[in-house]
Amino acid sequence: MTEAVCMDETEILGQGLPSASLDCLLRPRSVAIVGASDKPGALGASVLANLVRQGFDGDIHLVNPKRTEIGGRPCVASVDDLPEGVHVAVLAIPRAGVLDTMRGLARRGVRAAVIFSAGFAEDGPQGLADQQAIARIARESGMVVEGPNCLGLVNFRDNVSLTFIEMPEAKAQGDRRVGIVSQSGAMAAVLATTMIHRDVPLNCYISTGNEAASGIEDYLAYLVDQPDTAVIALIAEHVRDPARFLAAARAARDAGKAVVLLHPGRSAAGAESAATHTGAMAGDHAVMAVHVQRAGVILADSLEELGDIVEILARSPDAGIGGTGVIAESGAFKAMMLDLAEAVALDLPKLTDADSPALRAALPDFVPVTNPMDITAQGLVDPGLYGRTLAALAQDDRIGTILLTLIQTDTGTSHIKFKAVLDALQAIGETKPVIVGGVDEGGGVFADDLAALRAAGVTYLPTAERTLRALARIAAHRQRDEAVAPLDADPIADLAQVGSTIPEHRSKAIMGAQGIAFPAFELAQSAQEAVAAADRLGYPVVLKAQSPELPHKSDAGGVIINLADADAVAAGWDRLMANLAASRPGLALDGVLVEGMAAKGVELIVGARNDPHWGPTILVGFGGVAAELLHDVCLLPPDLTRDAIIAQIRTLRMAPLLDGFRGAPAMDIGAVADIVQRLGRMVAATPAIREVDLNPVIVYPAGQGAIALDALISL
Repeated sequence: MTEAVCMDETEILGQGLPSASLDCLLRPRSVAIVGASDKPGALGASVLANLVRQGFDGDIHLVNPKRTEIGGRPCVASVDDLPEGVHVAVLAIPRAGVLDTMRGLARRGVRAAVIFSAGFAEDGPQGLADQQAIARIARESGMVVEGPNCLGLVNFRDNVSLTFIEMPEAKAQGDRRVGIVSQSGAMAAVLATTMIHRDVPLNCYISTGNEAASGIEDYLAYLVDQPDTAVIALIAEHVRDPARFLAAARAARDAGKAVVLLHPGRSAAGAESAATHTGAMAGDHAVMAVHVQRAGVILADSLEELGDIVEILARSPDAGIGGTGVIAESGAFKAMMLDLAEAVALDLPKLTDADSPALRAALPDFVPVTNPMDITAQGLVDPGLYGRTLAALAQDDRIGTILLTLIQTDTGTSHIKFKAVLDALQAIGETKPVIVGGVDEGGGVFADDLAALRAAGVTYLPTAERTLRALARIAAHRQRDEAVAPLDADPIADLAQVGSTIPEHRSKAIMGAQGIAFPAFELAQSAQEAVAAADRLGYPVVLKAQSPELPHKSDAGGVIINLADADAVAAGWDRLMANLAASRPGLALDGVLVEGMAAKGVELIVGARNDPHWGPTILVGFGGVAAELLHDVCLLPPDLTRDAIIAQIRTLRMAPLLDGFRGAPAMDIGAVADIVQRLGRMVAATPAIREVDLNPVIVYPAGQGAIALDALISL
C-alpha cells in the first residue's frame, strides 16, 4: 500500500476536503483507539479486533486511563500522551467525553477522527451546539472528522477497518470496485454485506452519520478520484451541500463512473423520519431528484434496487445501452415480462422471423422469433439452444443487453442450464452484457454455479422482475439528454423588496419582455377607464383586481370574466368592488387589469421555483382539475434543450390531449417548450425570484402558439 501523505494546512469547512486529507482517514498509517478495551462486545475492543483480523500493518495506539496495556499492546492514559501527527483517532467513548477528547486530539495534531457517539444534532439544541463545536475544532485544526453518530468505515482494498461491527470477509478482487457512502451506518453495512455476498469487489464503505465536518459530498468527490472505483453507491437522507454534491456527480459522469443514489424522504412521513434520524432538515425530494439526475446520478427506489443496479453496473459497464433482449422459458412468463417492460418503460425491440435470420436459424421450427423469446423447455433437451440463442442476440445490433430468465425448480435442472450458459459465454466471448434472472426465487441453485457465473462477469439476481426494473433505471439514465441549453439571460433589475409579491400586471410586463406571450391588457383606475380600455382591446374582456396583497384574486371575488360590452364592464366593475369590500375591506389596489378574453384551448400550468438549496427548477403539467386531483406535472432543470423539454412534456399522463386525441388537432407543444425555456433562463439569471406561476397557460393547435392568462412573481 502506498503511504498516505496528509495535508497540514487547514481547509475551510464547506469548500471541500482535499484527497490527501481524506487519505489520512481512509488510508492511515497510524490509528489511535480512544476507549480501547479487551472486554468482549466493547466498541474499542471490536475496533482493535477488526484491525488485527484484517491485517492492518500500520501503528496502533491504545488510549484508556485505567489500563497500561491491552492484549500485550501498550496503552496510554490520555490523548495528550499520543505521539504527534497520528493519522486517525477512533473515539469509542461515551458522548460526554467527546468534546474534551477532540480538543486534545487537535493539540496533538491528529489528522482525522471517527466519532461513534450519538446524541448530537439529532438530540436537541445542546446536542446541536456540541456538534457545531466539533465542526469548529475540525475547521481550526484542519482535522477530518467522520461522524458523530456513525459506524465508521472499512477500506477493503487496503485492509483498514475503523468500525466496531464485524464484516464478512471480502474476497472478490477486480479493477471495477464499488465505493459505498451512507449517512446511515447500518445501511452502509447492509449494502456492503450484500455486495460481499454477491462477490462484487468493494473499495470501501463509509458511514458519515451527522456530518459535523465532512459530508457525503466530500467522500463522493474522493471516490471519483480513485482509479479502481467504477461505481459509487450513496444512501443519503439529506444532502447538506447540493452545489458541491452536483459538482462531484458531474465529475463522476465525466470520468465514466456510475453514481447510484437511494434518498429516502419521498413521503411526508419519510421526510420527518429522516430529519429526526440525522438532525437534518429534509428537503424537497422531487426537486432533488430533478437536479441529481441531471448531473448523471441514477436514483434507486429501495435498498434492494440500489444493490441490484450497483451490481449490474459493476459487472457490466455497458448495460442499458440500446435495447434489451429477453429469453424466457415460458409463454406465460413472456407475457408477464412484456407487461412489466411496458410499465417500467424498458425498450424491448421487436424481433420477428423476417428480420432476424440468425435467431431464426438458432431456434427450433416451432419457436417463433419474438422479444421476449419463449424457448420453452427445449433447453433441457437441447442445452446448446441457450448458446445458439445468446450468440444470435449478441450479433443483433438492435440488442444492447441480454436478459436470460431461468426456471430453477431443482439443482440438477439448474446445473444443466447454468453450465450451458457458461459454455455459451466462453464461446461467444465478451460482447454484450448478459444478466441472468431467476423465475422461481428459492429454486435450487448450486453455489459453485453462481460463483462461476459471477466470475464470468454475469450478474445473477433471484428474480427476473427485479432485474427488469433495475435495467429500466439504468436504461433511462443512458437515454437522458445531456445536451445543455445556454442560460444567457440578463438578470431582471429593479425588482421589489425580498419577501414581496409582484402583482399580475407588473409580472406580465416583466415576463412579456422575456418573450412570454400574454393577452393584451391595460390597467384602469376607474370604471370609465375600464370601459375605454375594453373598447380599445375588443370584447369580450375580463377584469382582475391588482394588488401585491392579493395573489389569489378569485378567492376574494377579484375576477369578473366574459364581459361582452361597455355596460357589462361598468356593471362588472361595481360587482368587483363590492366583492373586495366584503372579502378584503381596506385593500389598497394598484388598479384593475382589463384584458381580452382568450380563446379556449388545452389548459396547462407552468411555474418555476428558485430552490434555496438546489437552484432553479421548472414545473410543467396539466392545469385545472388535472393539477388539483391528478398532479399530472413534471419538474425540469432550467437548462434543457427545446427537444428535451418536449420529450418530458410527452411523459405526462394526459399528454395524448396534446397530440390530437379523438380527432382534435395536435397542439403546439413547441410553443410550450419555448415558454419553459424562457422562464428557466429568467429564473436562473435572477436568484431574487423565489417563485413564478403561469396558470393557466392555454395551448392552441400546432403553429398557433401558447399564451399565459395569469402570472405571478414572488420574491
